[in-house]
Amino acid sequence: MPSSYTDTKQHIAVVGAGFGGMAAALRLRAKGYDVTLIERNDQLGGRARTFEHQGYCHDAGPTVITAPFLFDEIFSLFGKKRQDYVDFIPLDPWYRFYFQDGTIFDYGGSDEKIYSEIKKLAPDDLENYDKLVAHSKKIFELGFEQLADKPFHNVSQMFGQIPALLRLKSYQTVWQFICSYIQHPKLRQALSISPLLVGGNPFQTTSIYSLIHYLERKWGIFFAKGGTGAIVKAFEKLMNEQGVRILKNHTLRDVLVSNNKITHLICENGEHIACDQMVFNGDPSYLFQRILPQNKQRLSAKLKKKYAKLSMGLFVLYFGTDCEYSDIPHHSIWMGERYKELLDDIFNHKTLADDFSLYIHRPTATDKSFAPPGHESFYILAPVPNNQSHIDWTEQGPKLQDRIVDALDQSIMPNLKQH
Repeated sequence: MPSSYTDTKQHIAVVGAGFGGMAAALRLRAKGYDVTLIERNDQLGGRARTFEHQGYCHDAGPTVITAPFLFDEIFSLFGKKRQDYVDFIPLDPWYRFYFQDGTIFDYGGSDEKIYSEIKKLAPDDLENYDKLVAHSKKIFELGFEQLADKPFHNVSQMFGQIPALLRLKSYQTVWQFICSYIQHPKLRQALSISPLLVGGNPFQTTSIYSLIHYLERKWGIFFAKGGTGAIVKAFEKLMNEQGVRILKNHTLRDVLVSNNKITHLICENGEHIACDQMVFNGDPSYLFQRILPQNKQRLSAKLKKKYAKLSMGLFVLYFGTDCEYSDIPHHSIWMGERYKELLDDIFNHKTLADDFSLYIHRPTATDKSFAPPGHESFYILAPVPNNQSHIDWTEQGPKLQDRIVDALDQSIMPNLKQH
């Protein structure tokens, strides 16, 4: 343990072993708390879990690392080096954009490569892009360095930042922010997709999320050797070394509250877990609607339930091919004919359109262990309406799958259907 470690003799239960839950458990352990991590699945990782099928490996959820120093920091709390647990591999390009007219735009890598690609696609926007990144840096310095670790339910703290947020035009949407600098329509689309990676609509999400442009330029984008699951295994190993108690296959059913404090967690298997405090890293709506007693919830929780909107849904295909597609980079964005109109259908109308845009993950471009020799592993993600749409996925899922495979077969992955 580091010299700052002190035994507080308090027990904290962390519910949900996604990245947030695992990081919270480790940070609390480094502060000296007795920590129990509770996960409903048979493996840690939450949406970052992995699975294998017929020799193909798939990351089920997140695939990119955009802030490697945050992972390094957690290992350093215990005097460890992240590199001794998991390798991070830099990607180049970060993303390849495919447009329906055949235009290809590679984004990422060295500054020279970024400028070269912008010059080919939109030469008049080269100087505008530099101005955009300079503004993004200012947003990063406020939104990431000063506000990222602040509780958003602390009203006084947030009000204190309003003047700075106004100066940075945080009232703009991401799309408005991009359009205030960039003129070319395709470059506007490519540079405005970042909110979609976390479930937000660029036409509605605050421009604070535009800090991603500076963050990516500063640190780059990485892939963990062995996939996201390798990071999960690295965290699990570190937690076991540091004495974090891990309970898998435990689903939280209820909590006992005494004097406005949670004192016990009750799992579906009947087990009671005593605690001094609880950290919840599951779905907030599940916590507020199913777990916490209504009469014990603060006003901030009630307002979130009333006014918060659910993000989009995701339709994901995991498959392998018995041939190689070496022209497909690690990450690709296959842009559909429509942009704003498609996002309106997804977020606002909640209708499943005939067209789509796709995120394509080909981990075998970087790590051949994801598939048998001469084969490929793929993960294709299409933004779709969430389940408030009442779409019957047993009927619509196979149809959408066929449309996606047909579209890729006829464009960037020829003969996909037979492979």
